[in-house]
Amino acid sequence: MNILIIGSGIAGLSCALRLSRFSDVTIVTKKGVIDTATNLAQGGIAAVLDGMNDSIASHIEDTLVAGADLCDYDIVRMVVENGHDRVFDLIRYGVDFVKNNDGTGLSLGREGGHSHRRVAHAYDLTGRAIEQTLLEQVRSSARIRLLEGHLLIDLLTDDHRQSCCGAYILNPSNEIETFLADQTILCTGGTGKVYLYTSNPDISTGDGVAAACRIGAQIANMEFVQFHPTCLFHPLAKNFLISEAVRGEGAILVNGRGERFMEKYDSRLELATRDLVARSIDQEMKESGDDCVYLDISHKDREFIAQRFPGIYRQCLSYGIDITKEPIPVVPAAHYLCGGVLVDASGNSSVAGLMAIGETACTGLHGANRLASNSLLEAVVFAEKAAAYCRENRTAITGRRKRGGEPPDRIWPRKILDEHILISHNWDVLRRTMWNYVGIVRNSKRLDLAKQRLITITREVESLYEHHAVSRNMVELRNLAHVSLMIVISAMQRKESRGLHFTTDYPEENDEQRNWIVLARRKDRLPWEFDISRKLFAFAPDSPRAARRSYTAE
Repeated sequence: MNILIIGSGIAGLSCALRLSRFSDVTIVTKKGVIDTATNLAQGGIAAVLDGMNDSIASHIEDTLVAGADLCDYDIVRMVVENGHDRVFDLIRYGVDFVKNNDGTGLSLGREGGHSHRRVAHAYDLTGRAIEQTLLEQVRSSARIRLLEGHLLIDLLTDDHRQSCCGAYILNPSNEIETFLADQTILCTGGTGKVYLYTSNPDISTGDGVAAACRIGAQIANMEFVQFHPTCLFHPLAKNFLISEAVRGEGAILVNGRGERFMEKYDSRLELATRDLVARSIDQEMKESGDDCVYLDISHKDREFIAQRFPGIYRQCLSYGIDITKEPIPVVPAAHYLCGGVLVDASGNSSVAGLMAIGETACTGLHGANRLASNSLLEAVVFAEKAAAYCRENRTAITGRRKRGGEPPDRIWPRKILDEHILISHNWDVLRRTMWNYVGIVRNSKRLDLAKQRLITITREVESLYEHHAVSRNMVELRNLAHVSLMIVISAMQRKESRGLHFTTDYPEENDEQRNWIVLARRKDRLPWEFDISRKLFAFAPDSPRAARRSYTAE
């Protein structure tokens, strides 16, 4: 069996290692293998690792509360119950999580929305520790081929258009290659570059979500974009996050006058969920007219700060900010997509032969708002589930590929685009439109204006794509345009405020709107024309109000 994985973060690498036990695996990744959101992850991975002081039920409840009643309860339970074993899988691979001083167990952090300490970490460099360890394992495997600098252009479907059978890839020499596969797994990360300000790496242009949508896969919950509350505000800093764990260790948020303000917004203060903290900061900035607020941990012991947050300490110091002596200027920034390619409990999309895991997927774990440090957990749990599905269904997967036939030949334009301003201008307008009109706080008028402007941009981009030779910037801009429209159209459908989606026109939750918004696009439709459906959630008779345990399609 031949499996194609697109993306090289924790989800793709973890899945590849498991798949290589019984299959040949090709990983293609658009830049260097370390240029991933995983590598930038500071906080850690959440799981129930202290059975004396924590419980499965507590982690489930925290996840459901953060998710604002839109989590799939069965998925939440499955992920949380598997968390302990998946963390220890990483330890067996060689990830060196920080241990207690007495060596009795892992040193666990606490972050916003968590009722207990349950975040395993490698200080504030957790993502890098995981990424480097998994890469060492992948590079030592004889059955895994790892190709850097390879960009996904589009997914391939068989000659009956019934299933996915691989992808068109732009290689480092700007040549288009056809990669055929029995199973294709999208692990391309998120969509942060849709916004002007983001904590994401430059690769986060929504490639997997956009490509999956173009071949008819269902896409869900795209209106729920998480803005991290605390991104470093400095003219020389790019995409540098101040981890949630800093607040977990006692940092407080203050405005430009030095006044602590979270008590006005939530009883959990700085440990409220990300959506609430981000909106609170946004409100403080709007009221004061200031460009930022400040995160202050300088009241803690200097040695503790430098040891617990070595990466943040060194990086801030390089910008002239000594976090042991002064507060850190911070602003919210686009951080994580809670929606994505709609998948089942094994990571299968609605298109046969296509799976999605990690941030590219919408599994149901996060609902309307992701609980801090649940993303790495979701990635490793679904990597194991996807690999197990492929192992158990090897015969059916290879048989489907044989029956599907070869994909039709495709002729690509050769004319070189000589006016790159057409790309760079639209890229800038798109990101500013999304930031100004589809940000932390929204309203119907701004969403409608955003849609019209994005349609204009998308028309231009599609024309460039159809008539000119493919380039990396063109492909990424096309994907950003398609993903932006999905976010806007989904947001227009939600006539309430829930989780990460807050609109001044409908400032309260509405139980009649308690559903997932699902988009699907047929091949003959324009990029802004979708079939829209909803997954409706129902209370289980024996469950507390927060636990929505079942859903049915409308």
